[in-house]
Amino acid sequence: MSDGGKNRPTCVLLLAHGSPDSPDDVPKFLLKVTGGRELLPEVIEEVKRRYASIGRSPLTEITQRQRELLEQKINIPVYVGMRNWRPFISQTLRQMVTDGIHRAVVICMAPQNSRTSVGLYRSSLRACADPEMIFDFVESWHDQPFLIQAFADKLRAGREKARRELGRALPVIFTAHSVPQRTILEGDPYEIQAKRTAELVAAAASLERSDWRFAFQSQGMSGGPWLGPTVETTILDLVRSGHPAVFIQPIGFVCDHVEVLYDIDIAFKQFAEKQGLRLWRAESLNDSPLLISALAEIVNSRLNATQEARAL
Repeated sequence: MSDGGKNRPTCVLLLAHGSPDSPDDVPKFLLKVTGGRELLPEVIEEVKRRYASIGRSPLTEITQRQRELLEQKINIPVYVGMRNWRPFISQTLRQMVTDGIHRAVVICMAPQNSRTSVGLYRSSLRACADPEMIFDFVESWHDQPFLIQAFADKLRAGREKARRELGRALPVIFTAHSVPQRTILEGDPYEIQAKRTAELVAAAASLERSDWRFAFQSQGMSGGPWLGPTVETTILDLVRSGHPAVFIQPIGFVCDHVEVLYDIDIAFKQFAEKQGLRLWRAESLNDSPLLISALAEIVNSRLNATQEARAL
């Protein structure tokens, strides 16, 4: 007779976007991203060029390192599943079933909730073959205090270094990945949450409101209009205001990958230089102890809530 899974262990499942192993894998990767919808050849070639420019994305390796550190901190199993590349979420779910897991606290490595990211991760959990598996899905963690502190610490350190090199303070642009405008019009909370993260980080870093701006980056190359303002238009505004430099901090990403290493470090930096602007970027969180503490706090709060519910 089944025990309803009560005696089977609990784990944590970290979900991320995934990244191709090499530029040659980009076409197959993009088919996963689009759900099988073919993209124009020139779009595919542009994405291949971007990945080739950075060599390869370290997203998978960094996420696995985050998994290791979190597992050490909370002392329960932690798994990683990628939506668009190996290890695929479906593969990880099969391993969890094999390992006898009953319940998983599920955290998307995208702190702000959008149906274009978090919503798709949630849908991927339907691939689980175990009808008794319970998923405790974290909808968002955009305002988690340790996360905010982690971003603020990176901002202070990087901006102070840039200030010393420049000889004066420089404005900050907080960024998050853009989404189609229709997503927001349909009630998606992503824009509000992304801007809230920026506000909290700015406050934690003691920035005045005049010190920072917010922009959306990495707009799609196909489809309808995407959320703005873009980083490029924001840089142009700063040029018109007489600023000689800018400091960028992406608050929608928790590790280095193509949207950071190419979009910011190469494309935005080149664009800024053409406008006579110097550009610096905050270090990504990657294996930040504060980031791991944020994840641990989320997990522990979920586990404690479950224990309290069982005690009632």
